[in-house]
Amino acid sequence: MSISTMNVCIEASDLVQIVQSVFSTMVGLEIAPCSDPWSPDGNRVTSAVHLSGDWNGVVLLECERRQACAFAARFLSIGAPDTVDDTVRDVLGELANMIGGNLKCVVTRGISLSMPSVVDGGDYRMTFCRAELMLQCAFDSDDGVFWVSILTEPDKQQDCLKFAGVRDQRNAGFAGVPSAEANGESFDMTNVKERPSQ
Repeated sequence: MSISTMNVCIEASDLVQIVQSVFSTMVGLEIAPCSDPWSPDGNRVTSAVHLSGDWNGVVLLECERRQACAFAARFLSIGAPDTVDDTVRDVLGELANMIGGNLKCVVTRGISLSMPSVVDGGDYRMTFCRAELMLQCAFDSDDGVFWVSILTEPDKQQDCLKFAGVRDQRNAGFAGVPSAEANGESFDMTNVKERPSQ
């Protein structure tokens, strides 16, 4: 299975291999792709890195708060923090950064990687203008299921992908459900696994 855009081809197997390598090497955690569907949850932490240049995209890493704390403990060889603090956020950002850094080597030359950003809690909105869901993979681990997604520029210039927090139900239809708006119309992208064919 492969997804292509702007003459760039990303194999789903490439993303799986990258995420497995990062978590095995840096977190000491063996993970496997699974079929668990994405669903809205106000108890998640989301880290993101932007890739820009000849190809533009965003890498998202989403996990529950307790998982974020567990990942940080494994990453730093410390006791698991009780709450999501700056240390936990730094680790989640670094994991997204490593996934994005490996991905840019697969995509094409001439790609720059942004500093990672991390958001946690339920009352928030992440908006990525002119973006659509390209690929999304769920991974199972001893610490539970988490998701890695790739967003990319759509063919239509005015498309916009929004991730709404649990209290923002007016625009998303369902709390936390990714939705895209094109030409004034919204459509649900819940559990979309890959970019729909044109």
